[in-house]
Amino acid sequence: MPNNINRICQQFFRYCLLFACFSGQAGSAEETWLLIDTNKLELLVMQGSRVAHTFEDISIGRYGATRDKVLGDNQTPLGTFRIGWITDESRFHRFMGLIYPNAEVAQRGFERGLIDEEQWRLIRYALNTGKVPSQTTILGGMIGIHGVGQGDLAMHGQFNWTNGCVAITNEEIDLLSKWVHIGTRVEIR
Repeated sequence: MPNNINRICQQFFRYCLLFACFSGQAGSAEETWLLIDTNKLELLVMQGSRVAHTFEDISIGRYGATRDKVLGDNQTPLGTFRIGWITDESRFHRFMGLIYPNAEVAQRGFERGLIDEEQWRLIRYALNTGKVPSQTTILGGMIGIHGVGQGDLAMHGQFNWTNGCVAITNEEIDLLSKWVHIGTRVEIR
């Protein structure tokens, strides 16, 4: 009997943690989170409502930002997401992957007929179990924040060049990593 209670408590704790991490809702007043302004091309590290650091001259998708991203449109998705994984060695120096699509994006995609009911259910199941949803649907995937890697820094400063991600310099992504962890909220506006 004590083992059952312990297991139930552990499951409840995991559920609460997953809900907090993946619900997309705002956290505590002192939560560290990221605000990406696609108009000003700025990435702000927020601590509650206070700006802790600003990264300017970021690059976004080469065709701007959109609420309804689809695979191959080279646009950055607008919305609230969470960091789902971090890769310290990638072709972009460091990659902080977003949990994309989130539940809202999947719901809109389903309502618009972009994904079928099975894909919608699989995305929701992944989100509800704390996993990263499929990155290969028509809604797109592999969206994140990354460095330039071996790319041309002069090009980075001149125009938006990504396939939908948010890019900052390698030095900046290293600095950003001190604030970011799996579960960090990211708002892209």
